Amino acid sequence: MAGPVWSIGQVMKLLKPEFPDLSISKIRFLEGEGLLSPERAPSGYRKYTQSDVDRLKYILTCQRDNFQPLKVIREHLEMIDRGEEPPSLDPPSPPGGAAEGESSGPAVIRRPRGPIKMNRRELIRASGITEAQLVELERHQLVRPKRGQQWYGQEALMVCVASRRLRNYGMDVRHIRAIRQAAEREAGMIEQTVQPHARMQQQANELASEITSLVLHAHAALVYDLLEH
Repeated sequence: MAGPVWSIGQVMKLLKPEFPDLSISKIRFLEGEGLLSPERAPSGYRKYTQSDVDRLKYILTCQRDNFQPLKVIREHLEMIDRGEEPPSLDPPSPPGGAAEGESSGPAVIRRPRGPIKMNRRELIRASGITEAQLVELERHQLVRPKRGQQWYGQEALMVCVASRRLRNYGMDVRHIRAIRQAAEREAGMIEQTVQPHARMQQQANELASEITSLVLHAHAALVYDLLEH
């Protein structure tokens, strides 16, 4: 086998700076879904080549920057395997951004690589929603500034973008509230799962991040399964 070869632990450490939420469990989950197929040594250990690492980076980038579900990522990977060019991961932004009160079409909002800190005006501009729509989301506690702060984070941006795009399909704040209720149940379940296994705050944060990732993947898979039956 030509070129460098890494173990699963080495791959995680290699990509962790760019993808802080990455864990060994997540890599194994992606393998279980058939998106990754590293070779195995006679001892059973996984052997990741550069092409395996590049494939994993592509999957993680699709999830982080374009919020794509595994079903769509799988289709892109199949295109790559056939020698075809997959859709661009970095669609151009509309010139000057969307004006307030103006629909900006189905453009994908990329997830920034670092933490987001936006004031109210910046959140409205980046998400393409109107002031009235933001007020409505806030009234229902669907979008909130960071605790004890006057700025909005990544979660607020994601909810605003999803809300704007869902409106095109007739889904409004009532539907977002139903999503939040499901999220509250899942968050409570994750907190109960983490508590017995974490002795330190840092350990608790890492476990919560890993379990949350697995729960979200399971949630998405179950939704797709229900829609296909």
